[in-house]
Amino acid sequence: MAISSAVSGGGLGIVEWVLNAQVPSDYRRTDPAAHVAEIAAACELAGSGAGLLTACDVRDYRRASDGGVVADATVGIGQPIWAADDAPSRDYRPGTINLVVQIPVRLSEAALVNAVATATEAKTQALWRAGVSGTGTATDAVCVLCPQDGRAEPFAGPRSVWGARLARAVYAAVSEGLGAGE
Repeated sequence: MAISSAVSGGGLGIVEWVLNAQVPSDYRRTDPAAHVAEIAAACELAGSGAGLLTACDVRDYRRASDGGVVADATVGIGQPIWAADDAPSRDYRPGTINLVVQIPVRLSEAALVNAVATATEAKTQALWRAGVSGTGTATDAVCVLCPQDGRAEPFAGPRSVWGARLARAVYAAVSEGLGAGE
């Protein structure tokens, strides 16, 4: 089961693969879903999936884990933004923080939504602690994966067992990607 804001295959559902693909910093394609489909086909990935895109060097991803939760992050902050700013910047520079989080237990649909919020809060905490002036970038994406079988855990907020583990793993991966790992 997955919940994702990926540019291709986003939403709530079953996925058989996830990819985080690097694109040029001057990426101008207006058909990202078709582009992800091309990349998936080239990688011989079949079935449904979620595809994230980033101008970051995907070989520089950071992985952190906590109590069975694994978070992978590609961290680019070429132009951090504040989520509630009034006007978009006209001086665009690429930068994306993509998160792929694996949780080893099934989450209810509500807990999956909560997991996205928790991951975003942990990412923002890492940015704040590193002195980055912003809550993220305009193109950040997150994908949370969990098994589709078993008893569904009802919570994934930062004070629940699985949400706390998720938060710590995301915080560590993003912090390391920022060069601010503790």
